[in-house]
Amino acid sequence: MEIAVEQRGDISVVRVKEAKLTYPNLAAFLAEVRLLVEEGATKILIELAAVTYVDSASIGCLMDIRRLVEDRGGVLKLSGLQPRVETMISMTGVNRIIDIHREEEAAIASFGAGRQGNGDA
Repeated sequence: MEIAVEQRGDISVVRVKEAKLTYPNLAAFLAEVRLLVEEGATKILIELAAVTYVDSASIGCLMDIRRLVEDRGGVLKLSGLQPRVETMISMTGVNRIIDIHREEEAAIASFGAGRQGNGDA
């Protein structure tokens, strides 16, 4: 599972570098994010611009990550969703639970604004 983590102030930006975020590579993805949370990250942005396909297990994994982050008093947001991925997220209702932004910069800015909901998606 290829991801990159970048710190933008107090926000951890997790860039998924895989075209498909599916069951076989979710364990590694979850382990990386869990490590960030255990190290104290409370503002996490998962940037999915490279991802063109997600499966139902991926949706469940994103919800697990949200729960993990929120249990520690943190916030999870998503950005850069491709149309097919955004459709899957919308069909499952996750867009009503996790804040989603089309652009990374808008997502970064929203952490400071304290907004909840669907952002600028």
